[in-house]
Amino acid sequence: MEEKKEILRVENLKKYFYTPGGVLHAVDDISFTIKEGETLGVVGESGCGKSTMGRTILRLHEKTDGKVFFQGNNIFDYNKQQMKALRKDMQIIFQDPFASLNPRMTVSEAIAEPLLIQKVFSKKQKEELKKRVDELMELVGLAKRLVNSYPHELDGGRRQRIGIARALALNPKFVVCDEPVSALDVSIQAQILNLMQDLQDELGLTYLFITHDLSVVKHFSNDILVMYLGQMVEKAPAEVLFEHPCHPYTKALLSAIPIPDPDYPIERIPMEGEITSPIDPPKGCRFAKRCPYADSKCVGEDLELREIEPGHFVSCCHAAL
Repeated sequence: MEEKKEILRVENLKKYFYTPGGVLHAVDDISFTIKEGETLGVVGESGCGKSTMGRTILRLHEKTDGKVFFQGNNIFDYNKQQMKALRKDMQIIFQDPFASLNPRMTVSEAIAEPLLIQKVFSKKQKEELKKRVDELMELVGLAKRLVNSYPHELDGGRRQRIGIARALALNPKFVVCDEPVSALDVSIQAQILNLMQDLQDELGLTYLFITHDLSVVKHFSNDILVMYLGQMVEKAPAEVLFEHPCHPYTKALLSAIPIPDPDYPIERIPMEGEITSPIDPPKGCRFAKRCPYADSKCVGEDLELREIEPGHFVSCCHAAL
């Protein structure tokens, strides 16, 4: 079987925000790779830097330091013209399907917009443009009768399908999915996730899938990256992470997944203690104040991410299989 090619490589990516109170370390020294046609799930609590990382990878935010290589090229070396061309290959599905759509645009106008901006079609090519919009609506399961509807007339699931259609309009290779189902009802979440998986199989898409819901990424991701306060604390193949979590934070997250069977034995791991401030954080493990195993080794010096088995990385001096 032919080995998949690497499509994205992130090296020591940092994104800091400079505030009157100090420097906020939103993304701090993140490195990973994704291969073509695969999904990397990114999980962690709200505020851990997941979305900021995704947007910085797409250069919607300018990086503080580090490199992002897409198909071998560092995108932070690109000029404006090159970045505009790159938008065809790198796209994003936003978390809030209502806020990401122009309320004054109909469904067809919203889907057609990226095609016009990138000059795939001109406004004079009405028939060709309409045909492509119809194809995209069919691809994401939107009924043609909705073509002249406005976002406020549609439910969350249909609005998110518009967002997916817009993201796929230019035939991208890589898509950042920024919590694409968190704002939707559970029944609609399943529909959107199934749609995205079908589209990945059909179109060979590569996903960076950001979520705070571990139960979602378990069956959707090849690898899972766990973030805490801007740092990567663990990364492993999905099955390995669920069977052998090594970082105390990962274990606590997994123990919080709701189980529908009330008689199923599970030990909840509460996270107690003060959360370290992401503004000018001290050196050492940022989870130490909430970790039951923390000792003097965990403070004073930043911990290295080490590989404890093939493909399984963890940043913890107490981690063991």
